[in-house]
Amino acid sequence: MKSHLGRRPFSAMELHTLYHGYIYGDQRLPREQAKHWHFWLPLIAYYSGAYSDEIGHLQLDDIVEHQQLFCFHFHTHGKIKPRIVPIHQALFDAGLTDYIAFVKQQNHTRLLFDLPAKSGRYSEKVRIWFSGEGERAGYLQKCDIPSIDQLGMKTAVSSLRLNFEQQIRIYAIQANNKDAFNYLLGFNEYEPQEFNDVPQLNHIIQQLRVVNPQLHWQRFVQRHAV
Repeated sequence: MKSHLGRRPFSAMELHTLYHGYIYGDQRLPREQAKHWHFWLPLIAYYSGAYSDEIGHLQLDDIVEHQQLFCFHFHTHGKIKPRIVPIHQALFDAGLTDYIAFVKQQNHTRLLFDLPAKSGRYSEKVRIWFSGEGERAGYLQKCDIPSIDQLGMKTAVSSLRLNFEQQIRIYAIQANNKDAFNYLLGFNEYEPQEFNDVPQLNHIIQQLRVVNPQLHWQRFVQRHAV
């Protein structure tokens, strides 16, 4: 995998823990400053393979329909190529359509409107919330997942892209379509700017393992304080 040096994907047990943590449960932590992006960003990262900065940049106009399939259009990362990624059914099951309607109702144009940028980037705020900083515990620590394991390998929000890559590699090989793998990850090995067979991409994407079929954005909104 084209991973960051010393970075690893989450294990199956760690993914289960992350997506059954307090964000996706029924209780809000004391003094928790809940934001909508806390719910959506880890989910979109897992089901799309996008970096947090790409997800933070998503406009409502970047949710596009291609060949009768709804997709994310990622096009804001300098090191990887723009790409169309079909939206996994699990995101719709988690209330994405309702959330988009809410964003429109609030007159926002950016999908994760409550994720602030720092120096023009969204990834810094995400990193601090997810992995912590100094004495401040992040979501990882609150889920009792170490950010560095016994072998010195790190986990961070970008590890979710590695989980995506791990699975997509298998499903693309099974479909005998390495081009789909390179395109979905934004790798330069796929030279054309577009991928014509969006249903093929969708077939591969929909095989991603569902991390928690019970989670829903409305449940997140309605969580009560501990």
